[in-house]
Amino acid sequence: MSRLLFSYGTLQLQRVQKETFGRILEGKADVLTGYRLDELAIKDEKVKVISEESIHPIAVRTGVKENQIKGMVYDITEEELAHVDKYEVSDYQRVFETLESGARAWVYVRNQDCSSE
Repeated sequence: MSRLLFSYGTLQLQRVQKETFGRILEGKADVLTGYRLDELAIKDEKVKVISEESIHPIAVRTGVKENQIKGMVYDITEEELAHVDKYEVSDYQRVFETLESGARAWVYVRNQDCSSE
């Protein structure tokens, strides 16, 4: 069974895809509405090694239609989605959202339990 995943950050990087999925993904451009990007300092050393970045973008829900995040939609398997759950740190939570195209996809956004807002 396949799942759609919307990525606006490091999951678009080939090195992260190779490590996380064991392959390079093919995707389509799309837009997530009602969110804005913020920055998240990554503390997990394994994630920093994989991404080669210590600051990752993180989507924050605003509910404002004019706030939009451009990204890519990938068709992945259930097993691959489980790998993404392991890659994303606890500051992220996975939610199911409707994108500008009308596609429904999983998106990793700020975990409200970790929010400082």
